Amino acid sequence: MLSRRQIREAALQFLYCADLEGGAAPAALRDAFWDFVTESDRRSLQVATFRTVHHLAHGREGRLGEFVIRQQAAAAMLAAWPEAEPLKRELARIAEMEAKWSGMLDRLQRLPREDDDATVARQFNAALEEFFANDRALAVARRRFLEGIDDFPTLRGPLEAVAATIRRLQRVSDRLRMVENPEKFPEQTDLEKLRSSKKFLRELRAGADQLVDAVLAHKEGIDAMLAIVVEHYAPERIDPVDRAILRLASYEILHGDTPPKVAVNEAVELAKRFGTSDSGRFVNGVLDRVMRSKAGLSPEV
Repeated sequence: MLSRRQIREAALQFLYCADLEGGAAPAALRDAFWDFVTESDRRSLQVATFRTVHHLAHGREGRLGEFVIRQQAAAAMLAAWPEAEPLKRELARIAEMEAKWSGMLDRLQRLPREDDDATVARQFNAALEEFFANDRALAVARRRFLEGIDDFPTLRGPLEAVAATIRRLQRVSDRLRMVENPEKFPEQTDLEKLRSSKKFLRELRAGADQLVDAVLAHKEGIDAMLAIVVEHYAPERIDPVDRAILRLASYEILHGDTPPKVAVNEAVELAKRFGTSDSGRFVNGVLDRVMRSKAGLSPEV
């Protein structure tokens, strides 16, 4: 379950990266940043997706073997019906795409899992997208063939054997649509892990992006406040991690809904985790002055 701490840590990392000297503008940095930050989580999601696909494909090869035999017999029969040439072409297209489906699944099985998170995530993402795209196109071709049979009532009986196998193969694809978009099928309890993982990644980015945008929108005013409470303040004179923490926490104190003392305590914890040995004490002192200044008190104790 997504926590406030995870959102704040992700926002802090972005603010730090976006504020480095010579770094890219925040808007240009965002997609690359999220690819980097979520490498491990995306890898886990993609591997879990593949395992689910592999499970659903169990037994498919038997159906495919049956289809190949029936497809060859159906193609030979359709060759005697010139007016049914579109059906024959569609059936040949299905056979080609079914073979491609099996080849893509084999490729997924052979992808290495031992490489670094970025490499695994990138390879799995490309292979899964290609696999799902082929399956969607295959589903369309199957539907066209099955609907096309209705235009030839005389052929319905002779083509029923191959049509039945096509429908059986389509049932695997129907399940794959659930794997590809598990959030659309909340009743499928076996897809809960995929659903929760995708939801976590989606909500983490949405929450962190919202917080980052709010901090950046108030950055000028936040720095003006920090200049009041920090003697000889200049952003470049403060450690980049401490600077990001101060801006994040100052936004929460001055404009957010978080109780100021909670914001300060959380900022100190961030400073201890990500900053130097002196960061916790420094951040605590500065933010205490921000709270006093907001309350209309002298920033000096």
